[in-house]
Amino acid sequence: MKYEQIKIENSEIKTCAFTGHRELGKDFEISNLEREIKNAYDLGVRIFLSGMAMGFDLVSAKCVLALKETYPDIKLIACIPFYQQDKYFSDEDKKLYAEILQKADEQILLSEKYYRGCLHVRNKYMEDIADMLITYCKKDTVGPAWTVKYFQKEYPLLKVVFL
Repeated sequence: MKYEQIKIENSEIKTCAFTGHRELGKDFEISNLEREIKNAYDLGVRIFLSGMAMGFDLVSAKCVLALKETYPDIKLIACIPFYQQDKYFSDEDKKLYAEILQKADEQILLSEKYYRGCLHVRNKYMEDIADMLITYCKKDTVGPAWTVKYFQKEYPLLKVVFL
């Protein structure tokens, strides 16, 4: 799957969302993600949104929290689609999830219970407030691809960065 990066001239970028696969491929390099978060900061982003899913979401949130030491004015908002989202996570991911929630600047719980479509509601929530999207998306038939396509359709002048 190929997407083109959307070019923008807007200096009003304030908020960046993340979307990506739950399983990270061998081609994923955390240094590329860190670089793109720093680039987003240089563009004016101070608020980062994580959907808190396993894989790319948690790794992205962890990177943002690590960068807060260098950039103390950035904020991480955990966008939680439903209560006990981590119920079926591995023990390692549950621990990381709990650490991130504890350190996040804000937690937004979108539903008390899981229901069909609640992940789409979470994605749309983030898309509707984000000025930028950083994604790790290698397949065009999964959730991250739908999120990217929605973002590009609804907000064609905003920036999408593909890792």
